[in-house]
Amino acid sequence: MTRDYTFHAGEATVLARDGQFTDAMPEILIGRTDGPVGHAFANMMAQSKGHTAMFAIRACNQMVRPATIMVPKVTLKDMANIDLFGGVVQSATADAVLDSVIEGVIPKERVDDLCIVSLVWIDPRCATDPNLDKADMYRTNYEATKLAIRRALNDEPTIDELIANRHTIRHDMDDWSR
Repeated sequence: MTRDYTFHAGEATVLARDGQFTDAMPEILIGRTDGPVGHAFANMMAQSKGHTAMFAIRACNQMVRPATIMVPKVTLKDMANIDLFGGVVQSATADAVLDSVIEGVIPKERVDDLCIVSLVWIDPRCATDPNLDKADMYRTNYEATKLAIRRALNDEPTIDELIANRHTIRHDMDDWSR
């Protein structure tokens, strides 16, 4: 069966090494440029204060394919956080997208027909942490973005998996319903 790539959503969390605030939790939409994801992508081009959207680029003049737009989940209030978003996180995201194409997770022949929207978490403590490990920030964002892309395109977790673990897996922040 040929996939139509109308709308695929995925997310992943990769935790930072001890002592870091570099956890990565991207939420990904992947779909055709002429479908709902493409419309969302185009609408993300309108900037909103504190949530500046950026293309994922590997370097100047090296925007990845499929075109990928990154939007921070938290308000970026200062240049230090904006630099992390437009530097380490942008690089990790771009590399994860390109490697997903190289590894065949995203079909190479579809890269110009698809686009990606990536909501990205940056812990506001990172920018002021004197011991910030940018290599760990790159690692977590790279690994989580690749995993979120794979999960999106494989429709993971399946509804059967979700139903099977409904009463055994809880949200990490869920301490009120136990």
